[in-house]
Amino acid sequence: MSYLVLARKYRPRNFTEMVGQDHVVQALTNALTTQRLHHAYLFTGTRGVGKTTVARILAKSLNCQGVDGQGGITATPCGVCAACVDIDSGRFVDYTELDAASNRGVDEVQALLEQAVYKPVQGRFKVFMIDEVHMLTGHAFNAMLKTLEEPPEYLKFVLATTDPQKVPVTVLSRCLQFNLRPMAPETIREHLQKVLLAEQVAADVPALRLLARAARGSMRDALSLTDQAIAFGSGNLQEALVRQMLGSVDRSYVFRLLQALALGDGKTVVDTSEALRTHGLSAASTLEEMSGVLQRMAVLQAVPDSAQDDSDIEAAEIAQLAALMPPDETQLLYSICLHGRSDLGLAPDEYAALTMVLLRLLAFKPKPAGGAAQEKKTLKIAPRPRAEVAPQPPEASPGQCQCHQRLR
Repeated sequence: MSYLVLARKYRPRNFTEMVGQDHVVQALTNALTTQRLHHAYLFTGTRGVGKTTVARILAKSLNCQGVDGQGGITATPCGVCAACVDIDSGRFVDYTELDAASNRGVDEVQALLEQAVYKPVQGRFKVFMIDEVHMLTGHAFNAMLKTLEEPPEYLKFVLATTDPQKVPVTVLSRCLQFNLRPMAPETIREHLQKVLLAEQVAADVPALRLLARAARGSMRDALSLTDQAIAFGSGNLQEALVRQMLGSVDRSYVFRLLQALALGDGKTVVDTSEALRTHGLSAASTLEEMSGVLQRMAVLQAVPDSAQDDSDIEAAEIAQLAALMPPDETQLLYSICLHGRSDLGLAPDEYAALTMVLLRLLAFKPKPAGGAAQEKKTLKIAPRPRAEVAPQPPEASPGQCQCHQRLR
């Protein structure tokens, strides 16, 4: 039996299984419950946040026949009737998915619209789902405008795109637009815990945090990385193995660097940078991890009573660093780390660039007060003494004679 990847195996089948998109789920659920249905929907958002999944659930909600075959439009599709099963398996006649990235011409769109004149064969509604709709050509958009504005009562359009800025305003004005947001790392981590519990795979919480951060808001990417981590660790997800797979820097290096920077210890900074070079750890990942720690330090410094996750074993060390480094230096180092990532590609050696980025804070680090710091000495040149000059008698005017001048 072929293995089904986690991203497909745990794809939500109804709105209650959707994670991290409550604002979209609530709007669609209320619309389906009251049957105030629009004829065109546009779902936008980055990759892997659930645009195609929401479109399929919406198609099932519109065409669900119920367990007894007598059901109607519902916000909770049964998942067992013929329509629900066929839509999940991709063989429902009245649900058509068009990939606009590979079918972007006017001929493909006209072929799709020719089906609009025919009523549904099996379901209650025909649903046309156009993925990556921003890839359509200008002529293709023009060809669908009239049908998109006044479709038959049995036809629903569902459009999805990762770049809504490229969709013409004439199309946007004909659709209800829903923006699916990138998911928070904690939301992804909690979902991964449930998935791995169902898969009976042991996993460390720090390892799941690494996977959640690496996914960058995409649940599909998180599940794909989890599949890769399970294979890499032979069914065991441990923090060290996940770090090795992702190429992430151990936080111990980051804490050592921040402590050295707070104390003004340039030797430890340089030695730690050389250790990163020796172990082949990414310089860009180092700056990224430092930015994440500095952000949490800045929050603790601004809001000391902020809530902390009890399961976070790094919270105590971050709190110590926040007390050790002044808030202005935290903000300065955060800015230096963010801008320093763009310098890595310009330098001939990324580790040399990393060292320069880290030493930049020491160069701008304010000196302690109380006379401990040496004042910057400047060369002062004493002014040359002016030579004394004997006063000269005034010259005679042309109209005065020499004797008169002598008598004076």
